[in-house]
Amino acid sequence: MNLPDNLKYTKDHEWVRVEGDVAYVGITDFAQSELGDIVYVDIDTVDKQIGQNDVFGTVEAVKTVSDLFSPLSGTVLEFNDKLDGSPELVNSDPYGDGWIIKMSIDDASEVEGLLTVEGYREVIGQ
Repeated sequence: MNLPDNLKYTKDHEWVRVEGDVAYVGITDFAQSELGDIVYVDIDTVDKQIGQNDVFGTVEAVKTVSDLFSPLSGTVLEFNDKLDGSPELVNSDPYGDGWIIKMSIDDASEVEGLLTVEGYREVIGQ
């Protein structure tokens, strides 16, 4: 199971990479493996303010649709448009080309409340 040390995680299986005052958000390697082949990513929150734990979109796999929960409060700045034509990037490169949104960070203290890699390993029983 690939879990980079430099990221923060949520109990809902999202990861966060903070770069200055913006955050990149995606789903973890564990989440994509549980979902199976991702066939569509639906994000309808670009340019919208969202709160921590709000649903910001969905990922659709062959057999299920799963909500995506925001790990932080902020504004969704960008959707990874590579996923429009290649949603399978979420499966093949969840921490790289498979990122889902880029968002502003309204409250930096929320980042500290996210899980470390060790904490996330406990959540998934690894």
